[in-house]
Amino acid sequence: MVREVKRARSSNAKWMVGGLLIAVLFAVALTLPLKQWIADMQGWLDGFGPWGLAIFALIYVAAAMLFVPGVAITLAAGALFGFGWGTAMVSVSSTTAAALAFLIGRYLARSAIERKAAANPRFRAIDRAIGQNGWKVIALLRLVPLIPFSLSNYIYGLTAIRFWPYVLASWVAMLPTTCMYVYFGHVAAAGLSDAGGEGGSMSAGKLALMVVGGVALVLVTLYIARLARRALSEQAGLEPASGSVRDRSRADA
Repeated sequence: MVREVKRARSSNAKWMVGGLLIAVLFAVALTLPLKQWIADMQGWLDGFGPWGLAIFALIYVAAAMLFVPGVAITLAAGALFGFGWGTAMVSVSSTTAAALAFLIGRYLARSAIERKAAANPRFRAIDRAIGQNGWKVIALLRLVPLIPFSLSNYIYGLTAIRFWPYVLASWVAMLPTTCMYVYFGHVAAAGLSDAGGEGGSMSAGKLALMVVGGVALVLVTLYIARLARRALSEQAGLEPASGSVRDRSRADA
């Protein structure tokens, strides 16, 4: 009981630190010319016409496979394409990157990935858990990643799970944090756009609606992650090292 209380306090403290860090990052972002950067990127993508979304998706896939943290790109997707198209694009791109890296780890670069996996103290436990529970553990690990997103995609290719169950479990389980980060990017872009308009600021009603929507998404995502963390500990015998929701590398997203 005491151990559970300590674990809960530790988890809460980590979430508080994470929330404070996000607030600081937003404060720093306000001092940067983000509106101009978004406009420049939008103009560049518009130059490709209807292929702009596909170009950005290819950039996302390449970044995820090259170990570039995906959170920033996921936020950018929300800012550039809105919540609906941004979520769809990131979901397809992150799943595609996960699938390609899985195949590379299984067939093309197995020896190199095995050496990398051997250096990770968690891999043996993860490999054993996936061998016993298959796609269920993959889904839980997408919600509460024990290994950074990009690296995990290659390492999962070494496990016993089959390709399509891995892809489907990854796609579904990555959706909650994908929605959350894309929404934040969309809200940030909308706020910058309204702030630069004739009114000078966003209406109170619209701001309140966006804040409520963002809080709801965060709470749902944290609740799902908490359930996943508990399931990892009880069913798979894996203990997350932190309370982070996603590398996406989004990340990471």
